[in-house]
Amino acid sequence: MMVWLLIGGGILLVFALTAFTGAPYVPTKPHDAKKVFTELYPLSASDVLVDIGSGDGMVLRAAARCGSRAIGLEINPFLVAVSRLLSRHEPLVSVRLANFWMISLPDETTVVYTFGESRDILKMAQKVQREVTRAGRRIAFISYAFEVPDLAYAKRTDLHFLYYFEPLQIENRKYNDKYES
Repeated sequence: MMVWLLIGGGILLVFALTAFTGAPYVPTKPHDAKKVFTELYPLSASDVLVDIGSGDGMVLRAAARCGSRAIGLEINPFLVAVSRLLSRHEPLVSVRLANFWMISLPDETTVVYTFGESRDILKMAQKVQREVTRAGRRIAFISYAFEVPDLAYAKRTDLHFLYYFEPLQIENRKYNDKYES
């Protein structure tokens, strides 16, 4: 009995701690994921989707069914294990135990998907903008349930907002000379 209490308490503690560093676990419904990748942003085999806080991997599997490679970034080790188990028959899906705030997006990323929560969505968009500038190419950003403040979306469905981020150009030549090498 004590072992089960410790295991349950450990799992609860992991969920509580990860909620402080990001959004809580809110699973995406399969029909919502299908709708976003057919109506809002039709995925293709040339896309590489990164799901920030990928949870159980539902979005990753929906993206893979569209032919897209899908990479999940999840900070909760329990959810990484669940996602890997549920996605084991999907060769286009990979899940990484990672903190989005501490890593760079893979260079081949074309789409970023997130359930960001109102307190973090602006920070997430700003980080994606920095990653777009670093990569030097356009990336689509899809936010589930939360609109990015003061940023016009390109398109939306009932629950999703689509934004496009372009690389920022820095005009100051001294800055460019200092940091280009």
